Amino acid sequence: MRTTLVVAAAAGLLIGSTLTACSSSDAPQADAHLSLTYLQKQGDQGYFVSEAAGAKARAAQLGVDLKVVNLGDTVERAVSEAQGAIDQHTSGLIVVVPDPSVGPQLVQEAKAGKVPLLSSDDQICSVAPDPQACAHQNLVPRIGFSSEQLGGEVGKRAAAEYKKAGWNPADTRIIEAWKSDVTVCGERVAAAASAFAGDAGQLRTVDVNTDNTPSGAQAKVAAALAANPGVKHWVVWGCNDENVQGAITALSAAGVAADNVIGVGLGAYLACQDWATGKPTGMRAALFINGGDVGALAVQTMVDHLRTGKPFPQEAFAPTTMVDPSNWTTSGLTCS
Repeated sequence: MRTTLVVAAAAGLLIGSTLTACSSSDAPQADAHLSLTYLQKQGDQGYFVSEAAGAKARAAQLGVDLKVVNLGDTVERAVSEAQGAIDQHTSGLIVVVPDPSVGPQLVQEAKAGKVPLLSSDDQICSVAPDPQACAHQNLVPRIGFSSEQLGGEVGKRAAAEYKKAGWNPADTRIIEAWKSDVTVCGERVAAAASAFAGDAGQLRTVDVNTDNTPSGAQAKVAAALAANPGVKHWVVWGCNDENVQGAITALSAAGVAADNVIGVGLGAYLACQDWATGKPTGMRAALFINGGDVGALAVQTMVDHLRTGKPFPQEAFAPTTMVDPSNWTTSGLTCS
């Protein structure tokens, strides 16, 4: 039963077989000096800081200039910064959109400026604001992670923790927290729910629509808790670490002990901060996704396209690692 509140490393690369031509038709620029622009939503978020660092490092290795712009959550700025980059003769645009609805306008600007466009992390459509309603051939090529893989791993780990805990289903609920208009977020939580149900059975679920920030998730989950009194145990997952951490904070503020919470993060960059304190936490595990690998892969993919004419893959995915308090320090995860 579900209660709704208005609530990707280049090694091991998996590439989709369908190719999409959302790029300039100009000949390869084998000898030209390249200057790329990487526009990121929430550029101060840990994952995107890592992504920018990986992109800059790969750009330096390849001898190309790279400008990284933090868009925050401002949709209008995505368009204005893209226009500015095109006016400044950028060789290629890589974009993590603040909202997928801006996709068609970005595609139009890139085509008008004859600049190749890659989507990073989040899916966008060339002809419609909702990628979920977009025909496959109209999706902009994307570098990132497989949402189904990410969610599936989270759901499997949550199921394992739940079965180990031996909780009574009657007094246990699942919290799913995500920004409902972000396609990859919906895909992640759906995959987590499916994997959990397959391994541990069905539980009543509370869906919480957030802004994908810790504070936003905390506020919305707090309201959800008030509407669901008498629940003893909580299983939590979401689109990212921010949602899970925010939910765990709300649960703690409501008096729910860490032992009664099973949170599985996605990203691990906030989860590790909880573990580093050595204090009890409901964050039992998190899927480590290395933003630096995605940034590097996006830059490499763009440069290969510009220098050799290599077509963009429809999607390119990076591998992931599940971490917890016992192994995160040896996983390669950098915790800041």
